[in-house]
Amino acid sequence: MRTSKRTQILDAATRVVQREGVKSVTFDSVAAEAGVTKGGLLYHFASREDLVQAIHQHLADRWEADLVAAAGKSAAEATPGERLAAYTRVSVQSSTRAELLLMLEGSTNPAHAAVWDAVTERWAPSAAGAEDEREALDRFIVRLAADGLWLYESLTPERLDPELRRAVADRIAEALARDER
Repeated sequence: MRTSKRTQILDAATRVVQREGVKSVTFDSVAAEAGVTKGGLLYHFASREDLVQAIHQHLADRWEADLVAAAGKSAAEATPGERLAAYTRVSVQSSTRAELLLMLEGSTNPAHAAVWDAVTERWAPSAAGAEDEREALDRFIVRLAADGLWLYESLTPERLDPELRRAVADRIAEALARDER
């Protein structure tokens, strides 16, 4: 299946963010990276804000697909432990610098944050709705661990060893599986 031009542009925009940060996203920088004209970009995105919002949605959709793959089922079909384990694995193992930068930038813009909040709420829901205090605490601890690891990596110059990252994600997932039995 051929990738759409819009998807190619969003992939190019993601590379710009990965390399240079969110503020570097301009029609000129993305058009050059995507190999299209500025007019070609304007055909798909009316403004820079539309483009940045689309990048957020594009990456959140990729996360959703990665979460489904990690759980082997949709969020609606997965148990709370399966959702949290998938969230942990995806956030720890596959977050990119571009995603981290966009998530941090998105925290200051309600429209951008809403895209990420929707995915997080499906896969790692807040403690609200937990059946008991222990479950609420476990959910909170898992989110702190998973979110804290990628935040740590976004603030330090070096990424953790991939084996250590995988081991941490697996350890959290194992603890969740034990608690669900």
